[in-house]
Amino acid sequence: MTIKVTERLTESWLRLMVCAAVLVAFCLHASFAWRLDFLERVEHLAYDLHLRWTMPGGIDESVVIVDIDERSLDREGRWPWPRNKLAQLVERLFEDYHVEIVGFDIVFAEPDESSGLGVLEHLSRNQLLSDDAFQQQMNSLRSELDYDATFAESISQYPVVLGYYFNMGGAGAVHRSGALPSPLFQRSVFQGRNVRFLEASGFGGNLSELAVHSAGQGHFTQQPDQDGVVRRVPMLLKFEDNYYGSLALEIVRQVLGQPEVIPIFEKPLFKARGYPGLEWLRVANNVVPVDRSVQALVPYRGRQGSFPYVSATDILSGEADPKLMKNKIILVGTSAPGLNDLRTVSVQEAYPGVEVHANLVSGILQGRMLQFPEYTIGAEVVLLVVFGLAMALAGVLLAPLATSLFGLSSIAIFVGLNHFVWINGVVLPIASGVMLLLALFVVHMTFGYFLETRGRQQLTGLFGQYVPRELVDEMSRSPDDYSLAAESRELTVLFSDVRGFTALSEGLSPQDLSELMGQYLTPMTEEIHRNRGTIDKYIGDAIMAFWGAPLADSDHPRHAVQAALAMVKRLEEINRSFRARGWPEIRIGIGINSGQMSVGNMGSSFRMAYTVLGDAVNLGSRLEGLTKAYGVSVICSEFTAKAIPEYVFREVDRVRVKGRSQPVGIFEPVCLAEELNASLKKELRLHAETLRLYRAQEWDTAELNFLNLSRTSEHPDLYQVYVERIHHFRRTPPPNNWDGVFAHATK
Repeated sequence: MTIKVTERLTESWLRLMVCAAVLVAFCLHASFAWRLDFLERVEHLAYDLHLRWTMPGGIDESVVIVDIDERSLDREGRWPWPRNKLAQLVERLFEDYHVEIVGFDIVFAEPDESSGLGVLEHLSRNQLLSDDAFQQQMNSLRSELDYDATFAESISQYPVVLGYYFNMGGAGAVHRSGALPSPLFQRSVFQGRNVRFLEASGFGGNLSELAVHSAGQGHFTQQPDQDGVVRRVPMLLKFEDNYYGSLALEIVRQVLGQPEVIPIFEKPLFKARGYPGLEWLRVANNVVPVDRSVQALVPYRGRQGSFPYVSATDILSGEADPKLMKNKIILVGTSAPGLNDLRTVSVQEAYPGVEVHANLVSGILQGRMLQFPEYTIGAEVVLLVVFGLAMALAGVLLAPLATSLFGLSSIAIFVGLNHFVWINGVVLPIASGVMLLLALFVVHMTFGYFLETRGRQQLTGLFGQYVPRELVDEMSRSPDDYSLAAESRELTVLFSDVRGFTALSEGLSPQDLSELMGQYLTPMTEEIHRNRGTIDKYIGDAIMAFWGAPLADSDHPRHAVQAALAMVKRLEEINRSFRARGWPEIRIGIGINSGQMSVGNMGSSFRMAYTVLGDAVNLGSRLEGLTKAYGVSVICSEFTAKAIPEYVFREVDRVRVKGRSQPVGIFEPVCLAEELNASLKKELRLHAETLRLYRAQEWDTAELNFLNLSRTSEHPDLYQVYVERIHHFRRTPPPNNWDGVFAHATK
């Protein structure tokens, strides 16, 4: 028996070597020596699913959110509100509703000038300096119109915690405004401890006048994971060798009578080089478990609405329920989409940032915090080795069916163990163990096939998110021909944007806005994919796509124009369905340009994307911006138009766009040449002749022709542009050497 086992192990040395390599890779990932992005993503997904499965649900009335919602903005005016109104809000909360404490998930960084006091002060020091009556009146009005002083006086009388933020990198990272509070800890507390604090390089603080009168301050900085989801919040952030506490931590500290926050350092069972030891922050009898970067996992109760929401306008008008508010912790924040405080979290895509803090405050005070102690790293590695070795040997020694049953049983045991520690408050990574067992199972069951088709699977993983499945299938026939490495190619790029999206979004709820964007972006993407396009990215309501990569396409200009015209036509169907639902109609502008571009995987060490860059790309973006100026839906550059003679184009203008010194001709695609009817052909001929007259500065004839065209054309906006431009040139003639090029100063 022993001889047979030895022989089988010897015969399967290559398979065992592959299994060993897989096991080592997973262990390196678990020990943070080498992180695997796909495991990070799976781990995040597993964590979110586990959290949704086990979260308590229901409504926790210990924290109440005073919401600056759409209704409040409609009734009280647009944000920011005058500070005297906020002072009234604070006073009503404490005097009329008898709340325990108020925390603002808002920063007050700029002085309030809404009262007009600054203008009056200027008059009193200048034009009306000698007007005694005015000066006397100013003396009596000064304190009444100083809204910042009014707000400061109000918060000084009650336990009010103000919020501020830190910049964690990127554009504006070194921006500093307002005043920081005294740090919670200074450098000496953590010196020599090797704690991996998140470090900020800028901040936005409150006005000093407000900061000194508050009971305390806490940062509301939320650091999403790599997939953009907020799962944890920094309890302490490092800035210039000082350490500042979060808004939730400061509110808890104030509720508990302002005790000292004590960092708890644990000693490892075994010597561990670089082990920071910081596992907890103690606030009175409450503890906050933190991870290696001193972040706490947010103990979400459920989806939005897990805490009572009270409209801020109901507080100001006295219409709120006093029983709901009495002796409660109040967080003032916003759920209005236009105020940009919606986050993607584990339980919901559009989730108010203020409710993240509510979950933390409630979780700390109720002892519901999830732990992710440093020792789970060692536990994960041990479990991976035990389960991995067992699965590697089972695949060699057992029959395929028995190996399958062993693998399923191992996964069930691993998941059960993970859930057991979870319900006891400890988060143990699960994706690495499950994925390791599945990976070893695949090695055993499809060893040969896996090696042969690995290149094809990798190709699908790399490009599947960018191009339609049909193109991926086509590429998979010769996967070695495709790479993410950057290269220069002749490509066509398309930019599409929704006009007036900000105004459109303000009139919709987050749920309706999300659904509307899905019903708009999906068919637009379908048309791009149908015409062999590659989706580069979605930028809010905008779409960026290109043709000619990763799959070579000699007809990339034609396919891009076909896609644009199909998108415009498809939009008519979309708008019919939107009208039926009472939603606003959408209008879009599309810019297309062809030229030499750099294409490949580009980005930073934190995030990479397969994208295109270059002057030709920038020109395409500028052309999209010009569609609104000329009142047309699609604008192509001369480079694209010249490449597809089978299409008929209307010349729109010859322009010099911002950031580009060379002029470029821009055109509107009309239809295929074979589809051109006599009426449209006559209009285009007159249009071309009128443009010639315009550039020859024969203003009278050109104006008459443009006016006639605007009356007979189905799309008169373009001709009105030229009529207005001729009026301007009559008053301010162009220079003698004018070449007919119009320079656009904006993007």
